[in-house]
Order: sequence, then C-alpha cells, then structure tokens
Amino acid sequence: MTEFLIANMAPIMFVSLVLFLLSGFPIAFALAANGLLFGFLGIELGLLQPALLQALPNRLFGIIENDTLLAIPFFTFMGLILERSGMAEDLLDTIGQLFGPIRGGLAYAVVFVGALLAATTGVVAASVISMGLISLPLMLKYQYDKRLATGVIAASGTLAQIIPPSLVLIVLADQLGRSVGDMYKGAFIPGMLLAGLYMAYVFIVSMIRPAAAPALPPEARIFREADGRSGVRSVLVLAALATATGIVTALRYKPGGPLDERLVVAIGAGIALAFCIAVANRVLHLNLLSRMAEKVTFVLIPPLALIFIVLGTIFIGVATPTEGGGMGAFGALVLALAKRRLAMPLLRQAMESTLRLSAFVIFILIGARVFSLTFYAVDGHLWVEHLLTALPGGQLGFLVVVNILFFLLAFFLDFFELAFILIPLVGPVADKLGIDLIWFGVLIGVNMQTSFMHPPFGFALFYLRSVAPRTVKTSDIYWGAVPFVVIQLIMVALIIAFPALVSVDKHAQQDRSVVRELQLGGDRNQERGSETPRELSLPPAGNQGNSASAPSFEFTTPRQ
Repeated sequence: MTEFLIANMAPIMFVSLVLFLLSGFPIAFALAANGLLFGFLGIELGLLQPALLQALPNRLFGIIENDTLLAIPFFTFMGLILERSGMAEDLLDTIGQLFGPIRGGLAYAVVFVGALLAATTGVVAASVISMGLISLPLMLKYQYDKRLATGVIAASGTLAQIIPPSLVLIVLADQLGRSVGDMYKGAFIPGMLLAGLYMAYVFIVSMIRPAAAPALPPEARIFREADGRSGVRSVLVLAALATATGIVTALRYKPGGPLDERLVVAIGAGIALAFCIAVANRVLHLNLLSRMAEKVTFVLIPPLALIFIVLGTIFIGVATPTEGGGMGAFGALVLALAKRRLAMPLLRQAMESTLRLSAFVIFILIGARVFSLTFYAVDGHLWVEHLLTALPGGQLGFLVVVNILFFLLAFFLDFFELAFILIPLVGPVADKLGIDLIWFGVLIGVNMQTSFMHPPFGFALFYLRSVAPRTVKTSDIYWGAVPFVVIQLIMVALIIAFPALVSVDKHAQQDRSVVRELQLGGDRNQERGSETPRELSLPPAGNQGNSASAPSFEFTTPRQ
C-alpha cells in the first residue's frame, strides 16, 4: 500500500481535490487543506522532506509582492463606481433610442452597451444587473421574445470577461507569466468579434421571426426634432467626420510606427473632434447637430474617453495595467462627481464590494499556492505534462482536450477557480508544445466565458434571475442562454482555426514583473517509487529564448 501511494501520489492528490470540490467545501480551503494533508502524508511516507513546508511562507509572500494583482481592485472599483453613478442607464436609454427604429434595435443596443460597459467596468455582475433592470422591462413591454431578451442581456454582460480591462485576463496573464498589456492587446479583436457575432444572431432572429424582435413604435421615440425628424442623419454625419479624422490621423501619425499606438491616437483624435463640435454647438447655439446627435455625443464621449485613458495608455506602453487601473478608478470618481452622483453611500458600497472580491481572489490564490507546493513536490506537474503531451494530434489534440476539459468544469467551477487550479498545470505543457501563451490565454479566456452562461449554474443567469420580473420563467432564461453559449464555442473554434485573430508579439519575453515562485522538485530522472526524500531546487531562470508563436494547423486531404 505504501509503495502504491508513493508511486501514484500525484493522481491520488488530484482526485482528492476533485472530491473536495464536489463536496461543496469552499474552494480556497479545499485547496489549502488538500495541499497540507498530502504534504504531511508525503513526509510520513518519506517521500518529501520536512523542510517542504518551510518554503510555504516564501510562496505566500510572493503573492503580496506581485504588483500585477493590484490591477484587480483598481478595475473593480472603477467598474462599480461607473455602474452606480448611472452611466449604464444613460447609455441604454440613449443607444436604445438610436437603434430603436430598426427591427431588433433594443437587442442591438444591449449588445453595444454591453461591449462598452465591458471596456469600462470589467465586472460581469454590474453589467448584467444594470441591463437587466433597465432593458429587460422595456424589451418585454414591446413584445420581445423572452428567451431572446434574457439571452442577449446575459451574454452581453459576459463580454466583460474577454474585452479589456477584464479581471480574468489579469489573472490569466499572472498565472501564465506574461504581460497583462499583451494579453489585453490579444483579446481586443476576439472580444469585438464576439460582440459582432451576438449582433449577427439578433439580425438572423429578427429576419426569421420578426415578431420576436420588433422595432420601437413611433410613440416610444422621444428624441425628435421640431419638424418631427429623428435626427439620426446628424448622428451619421458626425460619426463620419470623426471617422475621417481618425483615418487621417492614423495615416499622418508616425507612418510605419506601431499599429496599436497609431490606432489609439487616431481614436483619440476622432473622439476629441466629435466632443468639440458638440460642445461648440451647445455653447454657441449653432444648431449644427440634432437633439439625438448631441445626446449621443455627450453620453458616449465620457466612457470612450475613459477607455482611451485606461486602455490607450496601456496599449502604447505609457502605463502599466496597474497604473492604468489607478487612472481608471480616479477617472470614474471624476465622472461620478461631474454627474453629481458621488456620495458617501456610493463610495462605501463600492469599496466594500471591491474589498470582498479582492479578498475572494487572494484567498483562492493562497489556497492554490499551498496546493501547488505539494503537487509540484510530488512531480504532479510532470504527471500532467506526460498525460497531455501523450495525446494524439499534437497541438491540435492538446487544444481540443483542454478546451473540452475547461468547458465541462465550467459547469461547476467559477472562472477564478479554473484559472488558479488548471492554468498552472496546462500552461507549461502548452509552452512546451510551442504554443504562444498569450494566444493560449485568450483562447482559454473565451472558453471560460461560458462559465457565466452554463445552465443551470451560470452566474450571469443567476444575476439576471434576481432582477427579472416574475413573468419571466427561469426556463426562459436558461433556454435563452443556450444559443449564446453555442456562439461562444464557435468563437473558440474560430480562434483555433484562425490564430491571427489574436494579436501576438512574436518576440514577447516572460513578464519580469511576475515574482518567480519557489518550485519544489527533485531530480526529474528519479524513479517514482524511490524512498529517498526529494531535494529542494530552484526553477530555471525562465524561457528567455522562447520563440513560441500562435499555432497554425494545416489540414490536408489524403490522396485517392
């Protein structure tokens, strides 16, 4: 029995963790208890040295030293302040009026605002609850299909998972040892494309079943000119001027320079032009813009400016994600103050929620470090590596199996739990197979987004159920989520089939801001059944020469 335990300590430890999780025990304590239990067992069996547990304080201190994780409370606080200051309500009211005259307009508005809230708040709960309170009653009032209405709200809220400044991208970057800024750059196009796929689904439904997504009736359109016109033409002209300004700026600013820097500057120039025209029109009474155009401009520009300040400075390398989060939190306070909605109760609620989420993340990370201390010491990472590298199909086989694993576990585990437990195990294997870890992180991020949408345990579905009227059945919410889960899986397949969708820096080095952990392991050529206690050793200096890139798959037809 002793020899069996020594030879199979890693798989037994992993199965024990699964049983702990299925028992409903809190995840942070389950991880820590599992690590300590098998640590003591390994010492009793002579498999590990007693000095093993003396390394635990160093590993926990590494969490405190990791300034990358500071971005989590900053972005959480920014999102909560913006959500409680009424920005979501203003956006939904205005964009709903803009898209209202077209069939499915309210659903388009929800997706658009969901993407914008994702780029400013990064908090799924805030997005889903805000849109559920504001948009769902309106969509039901105008006879939208219940499943379509609930599905599009829940799915649009989960865009905060993948569109920067997503909290899960920060965690993935930290666990994979890569730059948060690079992870943000890589996720930007897939996030926008996913929002586009949601809109495409709404368009298809509105064409096949027009009654499921009707246009707003004329009496519901409140922004009208004195002559009865909607004023949408003025919006289109202003958008065309801003776009033209952005294009000219992109062509003239540092020709041949970095594309992301030129794009950020171009977007900033277009936003500035639109805002200046709207301000001049209001102050000087020029009557150049319609009521709709002026309202859209003043509602859209503040969040767009905040996105420019936060993500723009990160993309062009002026600020780190932590510094960008600090600027975003300050900018959110300024916007709330400008709207005269900054009050002490709002601040207290935002700070308490931020503290609660940050403590949740840190305690899970502490539990994961305790678990990995023993798991690495018994060569559990090598067991996982041999298990995954032996899969048929090379890179493609590995990606298919890992994505299926994450998709199934997302039925039971939160995305933070998946990131802290599984990413440290599968990330090194992906690196060894030659897969770029930025690309891999974005792929897994899109996959883990489904954890919010899985019936029956998806958090976004619970958030929406808590604010939905009683006329909406729980089954309507669940069935409404299914098509959007399928769309998210299609997005996963698109990223695998077209790796260039994720922007990857071919020469990116390991993120040196991440504190290196003390990994424990003996001679890797040592026999599994050896009775000799394992020695402590520091990990190698890192993958400084790593030239891994996003994988490319070639599909050939066999000759007849």
